[in-house]
Amino acid sequence: MERLRVIQWTTGKVGKLSLRAVLDDPRLDLVGVYAWSPDKAGVDAGTLCGRPPCGVTATDDVDALVALGADTVVYTPFMADLDHVLRLLESGTDVVSTNLFFDVGGIEGETRERLEAACARGSSSLYITGVSPGWINTMVVAMTGVCRDVRKISILEAADCSVYESAETWLAMGISLTGTTPKVVETARLWMKPAYEAVQRMALALEYTLDDVEFSLDYATAAQTVDLGYMRIEKGTNAAVRVGWEGRIDGRTVIEMKFAWYLTKHLNESWEFTDDQYHVVIDGEPGVDTRMRFIPPDSWGNHEWDTMTALPAVNAVFNVKAARPGILHLADVGLPCAPAGRWLAAQR
Repeated sequence: MERLRVIQWTTGKVGKLSLRAVLDDPRLDLVGVYAWSPDKAGVDAGTLCGRPPCGVTATDDVDALVALGADTVVYTPFMADLDHVLRLLESGTDVVSTNLFFDVGGIEGETRERLEAACARGSSSLYITGVSPGWINTMVVAMTGVCRDVRKISILEAADCSVYESAETWLAMGISLTGTTPKVVETARLWMKPAYEAVQRMALALEYTLDDVEFSLDYATAAQTVDLGYMRIEKGTNAAVRVGWEGRIDGRTVIEMKFAWYLTKHLNESWEFTDDQYHVVIDGEPGVDTRMRFIPPDSWGNHEWDTMTALPAVNAVFNVKAARPGILHLADVGLPCAPAGRWLAAQR
């Protein structure tokens, strides 16, 4: 199999884990690393992610990285830099992104047009993935393959998010704030735009033409003050959120993607949460009712959970390389999977 030349773009919470995965994958050659933080420039990539030195040093020189002519960039920054992505795509480098582009309004309107034009000029591809949105949507669309009738698909996610140390994310989602003001709703709606786009991608794969996609948002409040270290949630402020989108046709919901996230279970409201991260229901013939639970090893710390965001991107790079140019959808990429046989052979 042809080896692909890969650049890792940033080495934060997710990027550190995808960088490890690139170094560990015998099908991939790491040729460059973009350093967002000045103190990381000049540091060996292995050192940045807890692997032995590999001879590739991180740099903040975008021109030098573009000039490498890599096959693929694994793009993992917290905030998107649209100019960087456009330059990479125009140069002919595929971009597989765990960044969901919410800070530039999502993949629509002028942003979509500019990205599609860059892909056309470079004959390159852009694919956005992660665990959710991303991997779970691919899995659920594939599960409909056993059905001869599908009336509704529900993806219901539940998660203890107290270990996700990103105060910026939770403030944007209204956590630790009071009530549901129009500003809170609008900010949460913007941050949940990637899930809206995921519903649209599922609809495209299933050949649905949605009439509209409706947003919903609800909060539960803290029954006691909670100090998580990285943020403090005062008693009576928002401490859990239920949020999501429903895609409808003729007034009937055909796809729903909803999330129940909590930072403490000590709530004033009687919300219940399961230990299953996903509950998937396909109302069809036959019906499908599936629960999924991730079981981490004892060695995992809080940030290791980001593995499930990083690996769908790294494992998709060959599928993306084989796909058409442009912004890719679920059907374009198929079912990326782990190179388990290669891992086994490398361990022998």
